Amino acid sequence: GGWVMMNAKLEPRHKLHYLYVFSDFIITFSLTFLVFFYTFWLKNFVLESQIVIISISLSFAIALLIVLFYQIFGIYKMMIRHFGIPEAIKMFIIVIGAECLGLVAFLIVRGLTNYLNGVSLFSWILCGLFLSFLLPSMRLYARFKNLFFALFRKKKNVRTLVIGAGASAKIVVDEFNRNKELHNNICAFVDDDQNKIGKTFANKPIVGPISNVAYFVEKYKVAEVIIAISKLTKERKKEILSQLSNCPVRIKKLPVLSEMDGPHDKKIVDIDIDELLGREKVILDNKLLQDVLNDKVVLITGAGGSIGSELSRQIFMSKPRTLVLFDIYENSTYEIEQELKTIMRQLDSCSTKVVTLIGSTYNEKTVDTLFKKYRPDYIYHAAAYKHVPLMEDSPIEAIRTNILGTYNVAKAADKYHSKKMVLISTDKAVRPTNVMGATKRYAEAIIQYYASISKNTIYAAVRFGNVLGSNGSVVPLFKKQIEQGGPITITDNNIIRYFMTIPEAVSLVLQCGLFAEGGEIFILDMGKPVKIMDLAIRMIRQAGLVPNVDIKIIETGLRPGEKLYEELLLDKEKHEKTANEKIFIERNAEIRPIEEEMIDIAKFFNLSDTDEVKEKLSKIVKDYRSKV
Repeated sequence: GGWVMMNAKLEPRHKLHYLYVFSDFIITFSLTFLVFFYTFWLKNFVLESQIVIISISLSFAIALLIVLFYQIFGIYKMMIRHFGIPEAIKMFIIVIGAECLGLVAFLIVRGLTNYLNGVSLFSWILCGLFLSFLLPSMRLYARFKNLFFALFRKKKNVRTLVIGAGASAKIVVDEFNRNKELHNNICAFVDDDQNKIGKTFANKPIVGPISNVAYFVEKYKVAEVIIAISKLTKERKKEILSQLSNCPVRIKKLPVLSEMDGPHDKKIVDIDIDELLGREKVILDNKLLQDVLNDKVVLITGAGGSIGSELSRQIFMSKPRTLVLFDIYENSTYEIEQELKTIMRQLDSCSTKVVTLIGSTYNEKTVDTLFKKYRPDYIYHAAAYKHVPLMEDSPIEAIRTNILGTYNVAKAADKYHSKKMVLISTDKAVRPTNVMGATKRYAEAIIQYYASISKNTIYAAVRFGNVLGSNGSVVPLFKKQIEQGGPITITDNNIIRYFMTIPEAVSLVLQCGLFAEGGEIFILDMGKPVKIMDLAIRMIRQAGLVPNVDIKIIETGLRPGEKLYEELLLDKEKHEKTANEKIFIERNAEIRPIEEEMIDIAKFFNLSDTDEVKEKLSKIVKDYRSKV
């Protein structure tokens, strides 16, 4: 025991490992001594004459066993919660081997004249059998306990269907037995393998094929489905999710290794919302971007917002010399600043300087001072008011930030010879029916104007649809409404929207910045639009609830300025292709007299009547119609 404790300092272990070293020593010594004492006493051996022999042999056997466990076979290095039958068998063999070696030592100490004394041999065999079962059983205790209590928990658990009856399904079963936080009762396994269908797995029936999964959900009254297929292609996953789309169940999956980020990942995870929507993720290569932005000064306006903060993360990884975060809202900007500083501390070496500034783009002097001091090479202009209904009631603020703010930044970029400026625009700028869309359409016009006159800077705009999970989007709103017990509010049962994830949107912006040559409006092929009603139903089911039973869905009517259908105005035949098959270019030959119009727009700030502001805005933005 002392040898083990002395050398344990070389490789720190969890306190539980030391406890097992101590318990193994005590159990082995006590059991062996008692067996020898009892058997010797039965045969009327003089105990005093045997004490020295027993003690020497016993000490040798125990020391040998501990050394074998710790140093050679690594028994004490095993994580106890993962100790299973294979490890128990290994330990059984080691104990038997150690007992055999101990027996040889015992016989040598006693002398060959007393070779194979019946009582001594019986004692060693008895000790070996006891220890070989007892020591592994101590480590299997937690598993046996969880399995025992799991049998009594089943009545209260969530009825579950597992898709797949292979190695991945075994992981799911083990996780349910081990993890007390999971309350699942597997009703059946569903598989396509005809050799498995009709048999049992973990004492549960295997049914199939998977194409009939909706039938089995109804048959077994299932509340949760877990996809446990090791080699699951995107196409196959999409097919299974489509078959489950109308089932009132929560869907989870067993992630593949590539989806796991670290040792604390859960073995069973929820299906992402974008997976439930059945849309393919847009994967964009940003390797070129690293070469372009490396050792440059990059400015991000609106850096604290959903898009701005993700821009900050991705651009930071390109190792710019200076990254300037500029936003009017201090809290969220502080959060992204601290996140980046945490990453910097974790890196061995980081030469990027992060500068955080609070201010507004519509303050011309503030913007000019910023550009004069830092001379940004690349500008990503994400600062804007984006909430459609709110901007209908505050059109002056939308004009001030979305139009005047863009003008100030674009003007400063040209004045201080920045290389490129990229505007974050929106699909709502296409034939706008609201103030937000109209102001963003005019912001695009500002970009195209400066692209036509600037000899120093390349200007471009990026236009995309709604972003999943961004501030003000329906996903966080629906999640909050579900948590509150409902109802979920939808403006119209037929309303549809294009969706993409925040990382996708940002990757698009960065890619387009590489393609920009001047004056382009980049458009992403976002695939098929999503019906908001379908999104609401799937989110309710994913929460394990039943739509219009547990959570009501109510129609509230279109809000001011809101469209039933969003337009990306993507015509693959008309618009120019780029090196990326998902990105297209719209060019607008009409260049507006921005400088003259900005004088008229400045007069808007003296108006107090919102309808009058909208009317004047419609004269500046020709496509804008304030009445839907």
